[in-house]
Amino acid sequence: MNGPAAGKLDVVIVGGGMITHDQILPTIYHLKRLGRIGSIRICARHAARLKDLAASPMFAEGFPDASFEAFPSLDAPPHQMHPELYKDVIGQLGPHNLVVVAVPDHLHDPVIREALSHDQHVMAVKPLVPTYAEAVAIENLARDRGLMVGVEYHKRFDRRVLEARRHYRKGRFGQFKCGEARMIEAYYYRNSNFQNWFTKENSDPFTYVGCHYVDQVYLITGLRPVEVSVRGVEGAFPNGNIAYMWSAGMVVWENGAVLTLLDGLGYPDKAAGTNDQGLTMYCEGDNCGAILKHNDQFRGASHGFIDDDAGAHFRFVNPDYFRLVPWEGPGLKPVGYGYESIEAIVAAAARVNAAMDGVPSGDAALTARQEVLHQIDEAGLVATPANSSINELVTEAARLSIARSGQYAVIEYEPTPRVYLREG
Repeated sequence: MNGPAAGKLDVVIVGGGMITHDQILPTIYHLKRLGRIGSIRICARHAARLKDLAASPMFAEGFPDASFEAFPSLDAPPHQMHPELYKDVIGQLGPHNLVVVAVPDHLHDPVIREALSHDQHVMAVKPLVPTYAEAVAIENLARDRGLMVGVEYHKRFDRRVLEARRHYRKGRFGQFKCGEARMIEAYYYRNSNFQNWFTKENSDPFTYVGCHYVDQVYLITGLRPVEVSVRGVEGAFPNGNIAYMWSAGMVVWENGAVLTLLDGLGYPDKAAGTNDQGLTMYCEGDNCGAILKHNDQFRGASHGFIDDDAGAHFRFVNPDYFRLVPWEGPGLKPVGYGYESIEAIVAAAARVNAAMDGVPSGDAALTARQEVLHQIDEAGLVATPANSSINELVTEAARLSIARSGQYAVIEYEPTPRVYLREG
């Protein structure tokens, strides 16, 4: 492949799992319709996952004319493993295109580094990497090469979050003091590919989904976390692998505020919501209290069906995250903050490329790209390693804490950010 043509980005998606099916690929398909994406390649460890993607009824209905190039090919032996194939696929991509990293959390770092070493922009699902040191290394490598790295914290583009950020930054909520958040994902996750990687040594519910709300409080308030405690509850997947199925966490913020977080893989599959999630923040003014309350799995809509295609006859409906809806074109189009988050990262990468227009190649083009990257970092809406590294610090602290039954881990920012266990 060649470099980007006419502002279009060629895309390689590494990983063909649930998030690729539910959010990433339909978004990329629609952006291709709009003329912002060129070719689409998807690389997975084996062909079985790619065959499932290609045969999905959702894409047949929503994107009847769309397709992707599969690596390995769809006619390859379905369960033959190709763990290093992504390197070849990325290596065929011309510079300054886009690699989407949608593999399990603990595998992000080598894929991201491979992409950056081939001068590719990157979009990674959250969290970026498990440790702050890895995040800094990625930040430096990307900056030195003038490349965009975006972390897909899609709740940053939820309108209710953006509205809360605007009012909080104006002082209308006073100061955050105490809060609670929850995100309990569906029980059926235990029967998915999660059982092959979501094990004690790799992840836990706090770092996998609780990170959304840590990032959200930071985005709204600008406060940095300074202490983290996480206690896990163990369980066994159907294949026997042991994992933290539940977690209870507490985050202390630099102004002394506390946020508790309940996370897990256990929301009833037949219940009204497909999960249970929300955020409550209690705040104080000079002589009064204030509150911010978001019930995120229920947006005031509910549907009762005559069939069970949605998993249950009665469902709460959240059209704000991601839905495919009728539009004036063929098939269906994606709407919601899940779409807008990926769209924003694609637009940011294209904007970095556009900075080279009319600029001589070499140092001048690199400087132009770096200036745009600095502007994106400073705006603070698209999550980047430079403006969201508190998340890696919290992840690192949480992993230390949960392995020691909730012992507090301290985050220190000066002179150099670090995480350590609090004694006593």
